[in-house]
Amino acid sequence: MSLIKAEGLTKIYGKGETAVTALDSVSMSVDAGEFVAVMGPSGCGKSTLLYLLGGLDLPTSGTVWIDGQSLSDLKDNALTKLRRRRIGFIFQFYNLIPILTAAENTALPVTLDGLRSSKAKAKASTWLERVGLGDRLDSHPDQLSGGQQQRVAIARALVAEPTLVLADEPTGNLDTHASDEIADLLSQVANEWGRAVVMVTHDPRVASRADRVLLLKDGVVVDDIRPEPHEAGAALWAESLVRLI
Repeated sequence: MSLIKAEGLTKIYGKGETAVTALDSVSMSVDAGEFVAVMGPSGCGKSTLLYLLGGLDLPTSGTVWIDGQSLSDLKDNALTKLRRRRIGFIFQFYNLIPILTAAENTALPVTLDGLRSSKAKAKASTWLERVGLGDRLDSHPDQLSGGQQQRVAIARALVAEPTLVLADEPTGNLDTHASDEIADLLSQVANEWGRAVVMVTHDPRVASRADRVLLLKDGVVVDDIRPEPHEAGAALWAESLVRLI
């Protein structure tokens, strides 16, 4: 069974003549250990899809299941607990708290969930080591580069040991080199650490690291493709993708 599954997912904003359909009967699934990128033109519904998959917004119709649990069946408190324990979120602008260190930012989800400070710090240290920041535990966000801040955000998303990681334009604020590093790290999150990863991106180079790419247009999935695995093939695939979207 797929770790995450959506069926007939529709989201309409507004009513009557001013209604806008952001998503139109989207169905998809993602397995554990799979890295899926979502691409498409601006306004095609990419971020809306991500927010619905993560329970941050409610669909007009359709259903999302995570590990067989329907999100629509959960009350607010249960949904909040599921998001905190089963889903890790990564955003374009990192969303780190300036007055907290890298370790304190990383530990925040499990600290808020009631884990003792010493254990929370140990888990944070472990994940910062895994993302290559074991020597920056006590650094504040303004002492870190953009790529390093995003690594802290990835460690924070993973510290609660979620089964699903949702990333919304995680490289959109980074240069090409840092973008490639973050894309490779997200691939590692899926392929080595066994999480399902769904990433919204506008960058074909970043999407080429994914196992699958869903193409959205006008709120509809128009293709589900697999990038070429080798570097030359990925470059040609990326060029074709730019023309397609």
